[in-house]
Amino acid sequence: MTTATHPFQTLLQAGPDTAAAIAAPGRPKLTHAGLRTLVARTIARLNELGAGRNDRVAIVLPNGPEMATCFLACASGTTSAPLNPAYRADEFEFYLSDLNAKLLIVEKGSSSPAVEVAARLGVKIIELHTAEGAPAGDFTLQPQEGTTPLAPAAQGGWSETSDIGMVLHTSGTTSRPKIVPLSVGNLAASARNIRTTLQFTPGDCGLNIMPLFHIHGLIAGVLAPISAGSEVFCTPGFNALKFFAWMDEAHPTWYTAVPTMHQAILQRAKGNTEVIARHPLRFLRSSSSSIPPQVIRELEEVFGAPLVESYGMTEACHQMAANPLPPAIRKPGTVGVAAGPEVAIMLDGQLLPRGETGEIVIRGDNVTAGYENNEKANAEGFSNGWFRTGDQGVMDADGYIGITGRLKEIINRGGEKISPREVDEILMDHAAVAQVVCFGMPHPKLGEEVAAVVVLREGHAATEKDLQTFVATRAADFKVPKKILFMDEIPKGATGKLQRIGLAAKLGLA
Repeated sequence: MTTATHPFQTLLQAGPDTAAAIAAPGRPKLTHAGLRTLVARTIARLNELGAGRNDRVAIVLPNGPEMATCFLACASGTTSAPLNPAYRADEFEFYLSDLNAKLLIVEKGSSSPAVEVAARLGVKIIELHTAEGAPAGDFTLQPQEGTTPLAPAAQGGWSETSDIGMVLHTSGTTSRPKIVPLSVGNLAASARNIRTTLQFTPGDCGLNIMPLFHIHGLIAGVLAPISAGSEVFCTPGFNALKFFAWMDEAHPTWYTAVPTMHQAILQRAKGNTEVIARHPLRFLRSSSSSIPPQVIRELEEVFGAPLVESYGMTEACHQMAANPLPPAIRKPGTVGVAAGPEVAIMLDGQLLPRGETGEIVIRGDNVTAGYENNEKANAEGFSNGWFRTGDQGVMDADGYIGITGRLKEIINRGGEKISPREVDEILMDHAAVAQVVCFGMPHPKLGEEVAAVVVLREGHAATEKDLQTFVATRAADFKVPKKILFMDEIPKGATGKLQRIGLAAKLGLA
């Protein structure tokens, strides 16, 4: 059996046997040799339990080292389907049915509503057991008591390049979520792209604070560094109050996060300068939504390290573009240059020259071949072999990509098109503003008006009128938010991303 057709087997060979692969607060570390043994053992166990290549295995586990290693094992020999453990019963019912899951993996003794739903749907329930004092991420799998076993898998062993390694649903804001199948080849290509962009070595340690049911955490936070022989320190999930204590325990060289997490860390960073000095980071990474240039500047000052903003989405198995590390040029406010796949700008099916605004499109070996059982979405989502991202943007003369907004998020005020991100950036320049998200709210005559949610800096004050006047000095009157709500925190989706679409309804402004 050659490893050439088994990309995950190849990816897991990178780490020195005795070097740490998986770590977690207060736990012994799992070595790379230990991880390889665990993955091979788990593939064999899954095959015994009835799941093999291209069989769907739903994973509902809390954030942490076992979620990371369980994903790696399932993606290596079955089709992994990580689900948000915070879902309610009706959501689990939808996802487990839609995925046609064969097995569900939960913690031993789990009280998740997924267990009851799986039993009702006939999905076999497998419990993950962690022995007392076991290294971080080490586990065994046992069928839940009383579970009728399935016949052993017909296709066992390591998955091949064309097999589906993971399925995820796109977050459906306005319609039914679509299933995105990602092949083992897509996953491996994305890991290589990120590894190259961030120049990972076995000497690196990433502090993972991202949720591990999300593509950002799974690929950038776990798979890419493991494929370089690096160490991943798995936290129980993001907690700004514990971040600096984790830094002291993990000795990280980098971390990746979404902008809302970076902003929460920044608020506490000034009181933790000694911790930062003890563990100098090689870089910080931001992805999943745009980060204001003002926040990049503050983070770089306090951490004394470059922040690289990257651009990712589920259909591209995360990373599409990234700002490069020094000494190459970083351009804050852009998402950098193509970082793996080809990236271009398209309008009405035609590729545009640099400097012109259109839709960002991509193609490459990390990009899904298409949505599952959804001809309409595939017809709309692909054009002349390119995947349409739904983002509006422009590529400058040097190939750096600026995103001007989600095409669906562009606010249409009586025919005037407004990018909410542009208004965000103006408001972020006000001394009293810590965080902001602008969005469209319905208007009886104009169709839409600009609205905003603002979080003020501690010890600062500003009124709606103050901020409206401030924006009016920098932008045309039609871009000035007609409604500004002051809140203690920005409303966010399950993965920590800002969700402009549907925000007006959520806040009672529709």
